[in-house]
Amino acid sequence: MILIDRFLPEPEVRSRHETGVNAPAERAWTAARTLDLARSPVVKVLFGLRSLPGLLSRGSPARRGLGMDMEGLLRTGFVLLDEAPGDEVVLGLVGRFWTPSGGIVRVAPEEFASFNRPGFAVAAWNFTVRGPAAGPVRLATETRVRITDAASRRRFRAYWTVVGPFSGLIRHEMLRTVRRAAETA
Repeated sequence: MILIDRFLPEPEVRSRHETGVNAPAERAWTAARTLDLARSPVVKVLFGLRSLPGLLSRGSPARRGLGMDMEGLLRTGFVLLDEAPGDEVVLGLVGRFWTPSGGIVRVAPEEFASFNRPGFAVAAWNFTVRGPAAGPVRLATETRVRITDAASRRRFRAYWTVVGPFSGLIRHEMLRTVRRAAETA
């Protein structure tokens, strides 16, 4: 069992991506944990586009933009749910992702798995590193989403039809960025 299973064991949406990293496990872990998405022009553009509607919404957390590193993600609404150093880190986010501002609601880690207020989507996202300490290793990221009611499910499905492919592209770019950092460190 991986840590993400404790928080979102039965997702309605699941997207998993992985890559090989020709580096020791510790270096791959450090690169994943200190990921700076600003290193990828593709991710910067896509995050910028996602932030645009929220920039027009007064008082929206999205006015600050999406975080480009772990600390930035945590400042903009993600919650560190759990971490097994060297193995897996799990972040969570609750919101109305289909709205211009994203409708982010900060939820404590101990409330995340049971959050069920109508009108929201609950998302968990992880990084895992698997393989021998000396490398090479497999680096993976998985995004899981659970929707809290039927009306929100319809809205999220329409949103995901448009955004899902771009989310996958972001995940591929994240993995490529981490792999490059680990292999050149």
